Amino acid sequence: MKFFENGNTQVIALGGLGEVGKNMYVFVHNDEIIIIDSGVMFPKDELLGIDYVIPDYTFLKENESKIKGLFITHGHEDHIGGIPFLLQQVNIPAIYAPNQAAELIKRKIEERNIPFKNLKVINENDKIKFKHFEVEFFNTTHSIPDSLGIVIHTPNGVIVSTGDFKFDLTPIGPMSNIHKMAEIGKKGVKLLMSDSTNALVEGFSKSEFKVDTALGDIFARHTGRLIIATFASNIYRLKHIIETSKKNNRKVVLFGRSMETNVTIAVEAGYIDGKDVIVSADEALKLKENEITILCTGSQGEPLAALSRIANGTHKQIKLLPNDIVVFSSSAIPGNGASIARTINQLYLKGVRVLTNTSLNDIHASGHGNEEELQLMLRLIKPEYFMPMHGEYRMLKKHGDLAIDCGMKKENIFIMDNGDILNITKDSCKKEGTVTAGDVYVDGNRIGDIGGIVIRDRVLMANDGIMVLIANINEDTKELIGNVNITTRGFVLVNENEELLSRISNCASDSIRKNIKATKNNYNDLKTLLIQDVSHYVVSETGRKPLILPVFLEIKK
Repeated sequence: MKFFENGNTQVIALGGLGEVGKNMYVFVHNDEIIIIDSGVMFPKDELLGIDYVIPDYTFLKENESKIKGLFITHGHEDHIGGIPFLLQQVNIPAIYAPNQAAELIKRKIEERNIPFKNLKVINENDKIKFKHFEVEFFNTTHSIPDSLGIVIHTPNGVIVSTGDFKFDLTPIGPMSNIHKMAEIGKKGVKLLMSDSTNALVEGFSKSEFKVDTALGDIFARHTGRLIIATFASNIYRLKHIIETSKKNNRKVVLFGRSMETNVTIAVEAGYIDGKDVIVSADEALKLKENEITILCTGSQGEPLAALSRIANGTHKQIKLLPNDIVVFSSSAIPGNGASIARTINQLYLKGVRVLTNTSLNDIHASGHGNEEELQLMLRLIKPEYFMPMHGEYRMLKKHGDLAIDCGMKKENIFIMDNGDILNITKDSCKKEGTVTAGDVYVDGNRIGDIGGIVIRDRVLMANDGIMVLIANINEDTKELIGNVNITTRGFVLVNENEELLSRISNCASDSIRKNIKATKNNYNDLKTLLIQDVSHYVVSETGRKPLILPVFLEIKK
């Protein structure tokens, strides 16, 4: 690009704009690149079979020699989940992460046998210097310990990236370092990049202290088993549940892989005191109902999560009892409402009581700041330019409007897309050019092998089934032998639709006989025409569009 290596500073989001997830922000100055966060996004329902969505790393691969380090704001999956995939494709000299995030990252790369050794633990008192960049940090309040905002000193001014944050005056963990934020703002900030997740929510976010009080009341009132579903990444929530269980003479049993992993790491790091409280499933089964708290995954209705299996009766170790109370200490992530409702219905059908977060039950608080907190951050940092991040477009736009309400000029606010380049000079900030950015799908151990065509085929198979057309071709004469045989899965029941399948077979046979000479025995062209003809006929007859797979077998006579 024309403006790289000309003394300007560039800011590029490879993920995190126009979406909630796969956060990754790149900062370039001449021959140096630093990166903030490397997250994943969990796939939407239509991405069948996909495990994760990660950013396209093409720009980083092309500029690998310039990368100086990856800086992590906190240990949530949308900020660290992509690190193993990044390390498999790009050489990262060092990763700088706060303690809790570092422990989670270490576990991730060990599980995938990635030989990375240069993982450095940082805190808000550290300063990391490179030739052009100097990086420092400030504490923020979030739902996980050791959350940091990041300050990048560049030759063209100071850039502040907030990470995920809220302003909680009665937090379970440490408060945001408002004093340090104000000092940074007082010295002058060129660009602020700020979390937009809750930009559409009015007022101040609920304090975690209120949630703790509400959960404490539930413990005090209920004498049966408590089954609590919450985000495994919300360490402060888990800490309170475990501590409250101990106060009420309850033991805690953990279900769900991510729940077990996060709690184990938090215990090892000293954030949670699990001694004599956390027990195994076998030990829990020996206890009375009023002596057990079950802490599990599945607050979003994930089909394979622990709570979903408990609700539908397929969990091997836990069966619901009439006196159980199930508590959803969480909010619904957009798009998960139907699956959550399904799980709640199953729980009610089993005869148990369910508590969710309502105005009467303060059993969840977001880790992200609402409108007034976002405006407070703007007032503290006082940036010359502003780039909302970490949010869908409507969230970014609303955050920009909040900045205008705070007195910022509209022309100094940049609503960006992934891949857009924000070019910063000593006296200007402009959107100029783009780099390659987009979604890359992770399917098992395969990264990037699954594209739009494969996803389309999976959707077709899921919605309308598959139809295999088997045609026997005379090897010598290149003529169709007999009629086309049909095998289907997920389309129609063969025994009940023999007449329909016979008509489809005739259509397919006619297509081959008509086109085989015209295509000069080119089977690829013939298959294309065959799919078109049969697909048109099937749609007209059934209104459905199954995936059609022609198979040509040459027979020697």
